[in-house]
Amino acid sequence: MVQARTGEGGKPPPRRQQGILRAWRKHVRRLGRQLLHSRPAMALGGSAIYRGLRLVHATQSEAAGSADWRAKLTAEHPAIVGLWHGQHLLAPFFRPDELPYVALLSRNADAEMNAAVVARFGIETVRGSGGRAGPVRSQKGGARALIALRRYLGRGFGVCMIADVPKGVPREAGLGIVTLARISGRPILPSAAVTSRRYVVASSWDKTTLPLPFGRIAVVVGDPITVPADADAAEMEAKRREITLAIEAANVAAERLVGRLA
Repeated sequence: MVQARTGEGGKPPPRRQQGILRAWRKHVRRLGRQLLHSRPAMALGGSAIYRGLRLVHATQSEAAGSADWRAKLTAEHPAIVGLWHGQHLLAPFFRPDELPYVALLSRNADAEMNAAVVARFGIETVRGSGGRAGPVRSQKGGARALIALRRYLGRGFGVCMIADVPKGVPREAGLGIVTLARISGRPILPSAAVTSRRYVVASSWDKTTLPLPFGRIAVVVGDPITVPADADAAEMEAKRREITLAIEAANVAAERLVGRLA
C-alpha cells in the first residue's frame, strides 16, 4: 500500500498545508456570507439601519427653498418618483405618510438589507431590475417587475424607482422607468434629496451617500413627465434623455440649496 507523503515530524508537506488552509478559508468565508444573509441577520441589520436613519433625519433642518414635495406628490398621486442611485437612503423621508408606496429593489443578496429597511418604513417592495431593456432585463425579472409595478399603480400606490441602472452608467436613466410610465399612463416625477453633511462611499459605483447628523436636507421635485402609450423606440429614447436631464437638474438644484454647489 502506498502511504501519503509527509513532511518532517509527520506533518503534511508545505504545498499540502497551503491547500488545506485555502480550503478552510474558503469554507469560513462561505459560512460568513451565509450568516450575514440569514433572516435573523437581515432583520437585525435592517432594524439598526432604520433606527440610525430615523435618528439622522431627526437632526436635519430643511434647507430654505426646498420644494413643497408633499403637495406635489399628493397632486400627482399615484406617480412614479424617479431618483438616482446613491440617494435612496433619504427617499423614505420625502413621501406623505398617508399615501401608499412601493419601491423597486434589485434581486441580489445585497438588496435584502435594503428590503428589510424599506419594510420598516411601511413601504412595500417589488424585486427585479427595472432599468435595462431586452434579454438582460428579462433574465433579471425586469419584465415581471414592471408588470407588478403597473398593477400597484392601478391600485393607487405611488412607485419609488431608482432610474439609473445598477452597475451601469451612474446618473443616466434606463428604459425601465420610461417603459413603466408608458404602460401605466402615470407621470414620472424627477426628484432628488441631498444633505449638507454626508459621507460618500467612494468605492461604490454610484458614489452612495450616507447622511450624517446635524446637516441640512434639501428635497427637489420637478415637473411631471408623461410618456405616450403609443411611443415608438425613438420617442422612448427621447423621453429617456429628458428624464435623465430632469433628475440631474433636480439633483443639482438640491446640491445648491445645501451649499454643495455655487
